[in-house]
Amino acid sequence: MKITIITVTLNSEKYLEDCIRSVIAQDYQDIEHIVVDGKSKDGTVDIIKKYESHISRWISEKDHGMYDALNTGMEMATGDIIGILNSDDVLASDDVISAIARAFEDENTEATYGDLVYVQADHMDKIIRVWNGQPYKRSRFRYGWMPAHPTFYFRKKLLATCGNYETHYFSAADFEFMVRYLYRFRVNATYIPKLIVKMRQGGMSNGNILRRLRANRRDYLAMKRNGIPFAFFVSWLKPLIKLHQYRKRN
Repeated sequence: MKITIITVTLNSEKYLEDCIRSVIAQDYQDIEHIVVDGKSKDGTVDIIKKYESHISRWISEKDHGMYDALNTGMEMATGDIIGILNSDDVLASDDVISAIARAFEDENTEATYGDLVYVQADHMDKIIRVWNGQPYKRSRFRYGWMPAHPTFYFRKKLLATCGNYETHYFSAADFEFMVRYLYRFRVNATYIPKLIVKMRQGGMSNGNILRRLRANRRDYLAMKRNGIPFAFFVSWLKPLIKLHQYRKRN
């Protein structure tokens, strides 16, 4: 079973090497690592070339943002399973992909997700926030729940029926993608109770109040499109139910 990991980069020289090395360290052998670079102007491409023997395919070209680049990566993918790893994040241990592969040995499993921690950018042992997943229940989406997107892996064949990322949702495109797969199309998901990704603190949707308001608007549109009841109310519940994650630090 080949597992494709897609990493999108843009001026990512500061942390990209950590990301790539976490993939190289995996004890699972059948990994296809694809890197899609958006014409970086720093040393990103030099780092990609340094690890070229460990990267299955890579390109560097202008794109229309992160989710457009992810769509490009999915078109390039030849694996049975697809997941992402952000350029400033790392796989949390060397057996992460093995655990994901074992979950997909069950033919009924169409997608998986697991746990994630947010860490300080330059001190990855300092945990800021803990995002523990829960066993999958489709109804949880009606209360603003979602899996941690960087831990989400799915069977490539689903692209034919469920589609790619909708880039016009901007920072909410990952949420819309998972709502579409897990809620609208009722993809059968399995929760892996394991730390999958260490994610450096940041994000496109949480930089300030204006960004949060825009993100809420897009969350609402994503919910409405995919049939979640009371979408306006749930779009405001969604960030609130994450507050407890800041109290789960170790």
